[in-house]
Amino acid sequence: MSRTYFRFVPAVLAALGMLLTFSVAAPCADRTPLKALIVDGQNNHAWKDTTPVLKKLLDESKLFQATVITTPPKGGDMSTFRPDFAAYDVIVMNYTGDSWTEEINAAFEKYVRGGGGVVIFHAADNAFPDWKAYNEMIAVGGWENRTTEKSGPSIHYRDGKIVRDTTPRKCGHHGPRQPFLVTNRNTKHPITKGLPKTWMHASDELYDSLCGPAVNLDVLATAYSDPANKGIGENEPMLMTIRYGKGRVFHTALGHDPAAMECVGFISTLLRGTEWAATGKVKQPIPADFPTAGAVSLRK
Repeated sequence: MSRTYFRFVPAVLAALGMLLTFSVAAPCADRTPLKALIVDGQNNHAWKDTTPVLKKLLDESKLFQATVITTPPKGGDMSTFRPDFAAYDVIVMNYTGDSWTEEINAAFEKYVRGGGGVVIFHAADNAFPDWKAYNEMIAVGGWENRTTEKSGPSIHYRDGKIVRDTTPRKCGHHGPRQPFLVTNRNTKHPITKGLPKTWMHASDELYDSLCGPAVNLDVLATAYSDPANKGIGENEPMLMTIRYGKGRVFHTALGHDPAAMECVGFISTLLRGTEWAATGKVKQPIPADFPTAGAVSLRK
């Protein structure tokens, strides 16, 4: 064989290696980032701590370009809050507080009904107990004087199916925070497809007794509200999707604070859920450090 042949083969192999490395390591590098709008400004949780984490996670994924809009403080002039929802692919709700104006409510409903994407992050399911459309979008919520009698049934997962519990009760409760096991209930949905059947989530609040209209709801993952930790002894929805008109809503009950948001399970499902809400598909890979049934996985 000629010397030219031996010089040519390594060059070809090197080029192929570079191509394979790029296709695995940067599957989304050629995409134009999706536009995400994070809404904050009021909350019964520390939104000034969690919003920067949400923005960092979205931006660093290279899938999203995140913008933050902050409402006036409690009791402020809400007429100055005028977001252009239509300019974004997905709205990430990190808000619980004063009602918006009727004009902005109508604009939000129009955006979602027309095909917009929404992510309900943790305590955003406490918001707007009297806004009918919002409660249909989130499916279930808690606190803020919600009860099963006026808000809708509590949702549990028993024997492989969703159970609507109309027992009279106040809605919204959690025991002391601790790590807990999350169980994947829908292995075919784009958000949860390929995830482990069970995985350990970092220390967090495990919401239970959430209630609401629960229409067009798909429960993707649950966690057991253990009576040994002051829970109610039911498998409770942690990850959900909801259809509202042509719109897609991803609802995660996880992520009380930055410490809970270090969980790779939270990070991955947040990003996958946000991509699905924006596009109806999930193209990002499952990270190699995703938690297992026996171990929490954290990223500082």
